[in-house]
Amino acid sequence: MKVGIIGSGGREHAICEAIKQSNKTSEIYCIPGNAGTNSIAKNIELNIEDFDELKNFVKKNEIDIVIVGPEKPLVDGIVDFFEKNNIKVFGPNKIASQLEGSKIFTKELCKEFNIPTANFGVFNDKKKSLEFLDKCKYPIVVKADGLAAGKGVYICETKKQSKQAVDEIFGGKFGKTDKVLFEEFLSGEEMSFFIISDGENYKKFGTAQDHKRVLEGDKGLNTGGMGAYSPSRLENEILNKKIIDKIIEPTLNALKKIQSNFKGFLYAGLMIIENEPYLIEYNVRMGDPECQTILPRLKTDFLEVIESCVNNNLDSLNIEWDDEKSLCVVLCSKGYPEKYENNIELKNLNQINLNGNEFIFHAGTKIINSKIVSNGGRVLNFVVKSNSFENSRNSAHKLISKTNWSNGYFRKDIGFKVIKS
Repeated sequence: MKVGIIGSGGREHAICEAIKQSNKTSEIYCIPGNAGTNSIAKNIELNIEDFDELKNFVKKNEIDIVIVGPEKPLVDGIVDFFEKNNIKVFGPNKIASQLEGSKIFTKELCKEFNIPTANFGVFNDKKKSLEFLDKCKYPIVVKADGLAAGKGVYICETKKQSKQAVDEIFGGKFGKTDKVLFEEFLSGEEMSFFIISDGENYKKFGTAQDHKRVLEGDKGLNTGGMGAYSPSRLENEILNKKIIDKIIEPTLNALKKIQSNFKGFLYAGLMIIENEPYLIEYNVRMGDPECQTILPRLKTDFLEVIESCVNNNLDSLNIEWDDEKSLCVVLCSKGYPEKYENNIELKNLNQINLNGNEFIFHAGTKIINSKIVSNGGRVLNFVVKSNSFENSRNSAHKLISKTNWSNGYFRKDIGFKVIKS
């Protein structure tokens, strides 16, 4: 079977690696891919926002299934477009993708269908939003409405910080907008909860805990994710049932009422307070870097899982997981998530020997003149699974040290809530 994977990050490298393990896989195309996917797939340099160009390539090369990794093509309607052109594609349609494409859409859905979430308010006028900030209690959460690569969220301790956030959002930092979302600050512990759905049936697809802040101790600016571990330390049967009953199923049922069955990965970003779940936000694809910790734990053939969703028979498949503890540390370019340099060579990567439980997934890399160089803020993902999170983290740190990359930065405390040192 020929498989196309759209995207160029660590998530897509991990998806390529999982697809490669299937006996059903004959060829993998990664569009556009990175220096890591180049060793296991054919990288194809196409514009992923040009759906006609993608369609023509898929048809010409007789690709059997396309997996869409990143959120923007999904929100822009790539699934609807491919399905109209008789291309088998894995991911949610344009309406369902609004769960991620518009935070306000999701909050209003939660309100209408009684899905537990933080109290919120929406303003479409900068002056009125600034006036509101003079009266509210702090801390407060300020969010840009649309896609923001995981960075459009401000946790503001002071009025000054919140007004700066509003200035940046209305000023176009995350694209043109005429709306801002204010949320009550919830104090608890975050959890990432994943399901996979074929439009009618769904199955749980792992849990993880992400580390969004750039500095150790969860301090500093928000990022796309500095590391993660799986499974989440918060996971238990009672909590899982509450998440399903109070959040996941009401959401899927709400989408059906607006004529949109959800097909693909649904990622619920949750705040857990005294073993009660509250929805913070949805993503309509696998998380990054959570995906890189979850897929190595999957025992079932990943291509079979994807195929069963595309063919609407997920219910007949039993998804199995190993019991090991998986942890990912992200190596970033110094300066991320603000200014950083690209095109800096990573010299030692090809000399690092990995065992079967160690993975290096490329997130922001490319090849120039046969050399692997950095091409983004988050550059490499070091993932290890073992019998303990502490062992996994220690092994990941050893792998990072072997890169000897002087332009890199990483958090040394990934998993600090589950690793008692």
